[in-house]
Amino acid sequence: MKNNYLFIVILLLGMSISAQTFTLKSKELGGQATNKQLLNGFGCVGENISPQLFWENAPKGTKSFAITMYDESAPTGSGWWHWIVFDIPANLVELKANAGNPTQKLVPSTVIQSMTDFKTKGYGGPCPPEGSGFHKYLITIHALNTDKLGLDENANPALVGFMLQQHLIEKATLVFYFKK
Repeated sequence: MKNNYLFIVILLLGMSISAQTFTLKSKELGGQATNKQLLNGFGCVGENISPQLFWENAPKGTKSFAITMYDESAPTGSGWWHWIVFDIPANLVELKANAGNPTQKLVPSTVIQSMTDFKTKGYGGPCPPEGSGFHKYLITIHALNTDKLGLDENANPALVGFMLQQHLIEKATLVFYFKK
């Protein structure tokens, strides 16, 4: 009987350890974008505030993070990059709301927010074309095996994406939707 209890304790301990996966979360972002996250431009009148994000259980060997926001439903043939942030120090585990506004200086000065498909730096919220249905937005955190990607704020999304793949340890994604 005593051995059975010991076995159950070991089994439960093993299950709780294995359930701790790299995870991206938000205290304010749900399944649908709100006016707070929407772009102010391109026919939208949102607040264009990037959502608060935090992450847990970074994989061993993580030296930095990157965050991307991508609309895979954009009618471009290649999607639309809304936000690209990299060289986030490994000891940082949260981005506050509006961290995507570079003028607010809510991230360390070493963090780089590079060019989006809006041809701007920083966060550009959802604003899909009228009548194009629900768009699926993916906010992904990338755990990287390097402190720096070696890119600057003028790097385009394709180049950043290539470098992220070269240094990727693990990633986690939040999904939300919006329709205009």
